[in-house]
Amino acid sequence: MLGWQDYHTSNLVVALLLAISVAGAWYGRHNLFCRQFVRDFARRRLAVAAAALFSLFVGVALADSIAWCDPVAEENAENAGIEAFRPRTLIDRLFPRDFRESAYSAPLATNAFYGDQPLKHPGKHVLGTTIIGHDTLHETLKGFRPAMIIGAFTTLLVIPIAIVMGVLAGYFGRRIDDVVQYIYSTLASIPNILLLIALILVMGRGTLQVCIALGVTTWVGLCRLLRAETLKLRELEYVQAARALGMSHTRIICRHIVPNLFHIVLISFVLRFSWLVLNESILSYFGIGLEGSFGAMIVLARDELAREPVIWWNLAAASTALFLLVLTANIVGDAVRDLLDPRVRTAE
Repeated sequence: MLGWQDYHTSNLVVALLLAISVAGAWYGRHNLFCRQFVRDFARRRLAVAAAALFSLFVGVALADSIAWCDPVAEENAENAGIEAFRPRTLIDRLFPRDFRESAYSAPLATNAFYGDQPLKHPGKHVLGTTIIGHDTLHETLKGFRPAMIIGAFTTLLVIPIAIVMGVLAGYFGRRIDDVVQYIYSTLASIPNILLLIALILVMGRGTLQVCIALGVTTWVGLCRLLRAETLKLRELEYVQAARALGMSHTRIICRHIVPNLFHIVLISFVLRFSWLVLNESILSYFGIGLEGSFGAMIVLARDELAREPVIWWNLAAASTALFLLVLTANIVGDAVRDLLDPRVRTAE
């Protein structure tokens, strides 16, 4: 009997995310602020279009995270090969199991790019194939999952660290503030890319390691912002009144400080996503990024431009997908910032 596999964990994570999304949608439907936010957001047509496209990318990433193994009959097990026993995601199942060629083929081509030999699947590779014959559209769709993992999971690592450090430094001040400032000033004095490379080389190359390395090097800016906002909030009248009534520091922080930092945290979450995705592409340039990511695809395709004739479709597919992902995330982030930032709302 097979034990717990990696794709079981992936399926469980997707189920939890869907449950959280349903619960959030139900809560938002009954919350006045959320309903007003949705109405204001719906008035921005460009933001709505970007959100729809970004939601499509998220759906592709989730579909590539749901996998299972097909049953193989015992009499066919010896001839099935190892590929038959590997789990296949929903994205994989959109393409035939043998949907590959021997080498390059141009988009919608009927013959191989080199040698002019007939293809096994003539005219069906919409974006062509890679150097090892894999369908470029298939590889591009699978690139959204690493991007979402890097952008979302790393941000979820960064936000708790930044909130704890920033709020403690801003609220209590004195020695705690000195220690926190010393820590983030030290990290800020080291070039990010050098620190990233050093951390990944020490921890090893992998999804979790890359997320941790990016998280360690990116919490400083948000921590500074939350510290400065906490310094302002702790001097407000209602916080002073709560302190005079004998309310504990923990209760003041949880009821009066952190809730008023929510809009900053949410804005940072949305805007930080695209920055993290681009940073992973830089790591792929140095050979320490994630396998199958857009950065890795771009690095593999860059030398193909020097071929004669030029192999352009692999680089174009990965670059376009990365561009659209970052662009839609930035447009949605700008809209969320405009709607949640009190200074912008006051100006409007």
